Amino acid sequence: MSAQTTTKFLITGATGYIGGTVLTRFLEHPNAEAFHFTALVRDPKKAAIFEELGVHTVVGSHKDAALVEQLASEADVVLSIADCDDLGAANATLAGLKKRHAKLGSKPIFIHTVDILGVLIDDAKGMHSNAVVYDDSDADQIETLAPTQQHRNVDLAITQADAKGYIKSYIILPSLIFGLAKGRLVDLGVQNPHSMALPYLITAALDRGQAGMVGEGKNVWQIVDVDETADLYIKLYDAIVADEATGHGRNGFYFAANGEQEFYPLVKAIGTALVALGKSTSAEPTTFTQAELDKYFGGSAVLGTNSRCRATRSLSLGWKPVKSPGDMLESVKPEVEAIIKKKSRPVVWLQ
Repeated sequence: MSAQTTTKFLITGATGYIGGTVLTRFLEHPNAEAFHFTALVRDPKKAAIFEELGVHTVVGSHKDAALVEQLASEADVVLSIADCDDLGAANATLAGLKKRHAKLGSKPIFIHTVDILGVLIDDAKGMHSNAVVYDDSDADQIETLAPTQQHRNVDLAITQADAKGYIKSYIILPSLIFGLAKGRLVDLGVQNPHSMALPYLITAALDRGQAGMVGEGKNVWQIVDVDETADLYIKLYDAIVADEATGHGRNGFYFAANGEQEFYPLVKAIGTALVALGKSTSAEPTTFTQAELDKYFGGSAVLGTNSRCRATRSLSLGWKPVKSPGDMLESVKPEVEAIIKKKSRPVVWLQ
């Protein structure tokens, strides 16, 4: 694929927090004139706006296996940034890419997005930070993850397809993402500007009148800025196209992570913001009761887990994230303010 040859992209999740930010980056890419994007979206009104931006759209759902297979069979590159647990959608995508390989002989590129927090989490319940630190350059270590670990069944289906030789697979695993998304798609109202974990913690805090945490909040997650996450997609794509020795398949896991954040200071920052905005009388977080975990997070204690890693392979691409845990803490108040202004907010964790 050269800059003079049209490259056909299929993107799912273009209206999402990560997907919209990634699409914006690709539309600003130096070779953007050689890119033809097709976005699968559910909302016809949003589809019309994408069309005005030069993005071809198909109205439908990634639950429609036949449609996903057809669209994938027409793509040189698939950017999968939707539901990372949808094995049916992944298999439909792989079936389409297999058809494209059979027709053209080339190996299509499949860049899949997975929530690293689900893949690497333990069961700390907020009581400690002792956990395995995974390195994305260590394929043997990654393969020790149990097939039953969250999201892992989809990852395995994709890497197995790479091993069979009809695709090149690359799996990007963002950690706890922070920062309000910005850009044309947000301004036009087609992209969700919010991440998941932080808004759910804020929403729960607003409802209970005080910031909350699982256990003592001693658990640790890796963090990363949303714009720097999108930068990784560009760095990876450019490396692939440049025919560099870019790992794929079992060697194609790329962590998006830059620093560790303990939960107690994070939820304390939420509490401090609530006090400053007149929404709470105490900045000190308290432990969620089981009833509150049931109410806000579907009974899950996932926000008390550890998820620790090193982004060695990602950094080897020349990816240079600079936003730190300190930047994340500074992003909390603007996020709280934005969520307060929203007329509707999430009320329970999406399982």
